[in-house]
Amino acid sequence: MKIEATSPDDYISKLPEDRVDPMIRLRGVINQNIPDKYEETMSYNMIGWVVPHSVYPDGYHCDPKLPLPFINIASQKNFIALYHSGIYADQALHDWFVAEYPKHAKRKLDMGKSCIRFKKMDDIPFDLIGELISKMSVDEWIALYEKNVK
Repeated sequence: MKIEATSPDDYISKLPEDRVDPMIRLRGVINQNIPDKYEETMSYNMIGWVVPHSVYPDGYHCDPKLPLPFINIASQKNFIALYHSGIYADQALHDWFVAEYPKHAKRKLDMGKSCIRFKKMDDIPFDLIGELISKMSVDEWIALYEKNVK
């Protein structure tokens, strides 16, 4: 499900009714817990949090004109997705999240490399997501990114 939007608020205004509240809540949890220096924006037609060029002038290696992406959330056809680059790049963070997930959700974790899928809107572990979001500063993300990419 591709949503053409110019801002996070515009994105949410175009969601199906059953996705609005969970996406508002997920966005709020991220904004409340994300460390300083990340910037909320539209990124890849999703709501995203990036390291702006003012903090990391090199930008994203695939396209240096773009800021370095970190987190995205999106309403897909059959689920809400949380894309977390840090969980993909940091095995310890990944393992922590996988171990904690069953303590916070009734259903089995549905996860790809960096994508966490929520098919049931009533079982999104918002507290755990908030904790996950808070675990990687901009400086830690840049160091990890440079270690893995450059």
